[in-house]
Amino acid sequence: MQVLSVNLARPQTAPGITDAPGFVTGIDKRPAEGPVRVEEPGPRGVGGSALSGDVIGDLRHHGGTYQAVYAFAREDLDIWGAELGRELPNGVFGENLTTSGLDVCGARIGERWRIGPDLLLEVTSSRIPCRTFAGWLGEKGWVKRFTQAARPGAYLRVIEPGEIRAGDGIRIEHRPDHEVTAAFWFRASTLERELLPRLLAAGDALHPESLEKARKAAARAS
Repeated sequence: MQVLSVNLARPQTAPGITDAPGFVTGIDKRPAEGPVRVEEPGPRGVGGSALSGDVIGDLRHHGGTYQAVYAFAREDLDIWGAELGRELPNGVFGENLTTSGLDVCGARIGERWRIGPDLLLEVTSSRIPCRTFAGWLGEKGWVKRFTQAARPGAYLRVIEPGEIRAGDGIRIEHRPDHEVTAAFWFRASTLERELLPRLLAAGDALHPESLEKARKAAARAS
């Protein structure tokens, strides 16, 4: 299991694709050369990406502690590339880390990855497709298609800061004993909301907003 590329944004102004302030989006991410520093960015709305040199255009909805790093598997990009009939380079889904040999969607909430000698990340949730993502890819019905596939990648928070670079190994240091994977979280948060109460099995490793939604869903169900 390894990092194939560490991807940083090339900010661009994209009216009609994003409604971020100033219409600036950082979804266009390209592989970086050399090491990249990764640190806790601070809460959403204030902090952006954990990766030095990366840019998030809309701090209202993206970035911050629980969405500090976004990972997507090269294997899943290849599946999408075959379905879409086009080459999908590393970073094209706006991911910070393009991985190989790791089931990113099958990673459990609270699972911890050691990348290189220092960096420790923890899985918190997965991405929900948005207007910017759809506009960037230019595929008709993309939000619906991505949602139905339920191969969303994973968001992570920073437990221990460090530097990473392409080729770094990934080691799973902790894997919780529950069913709530990044893909399960995604299904519960989108098309299968009856699953929301079962997110509680992940406990405090959940994004606080997800934890609150799960508690409310469980209360309604009872």
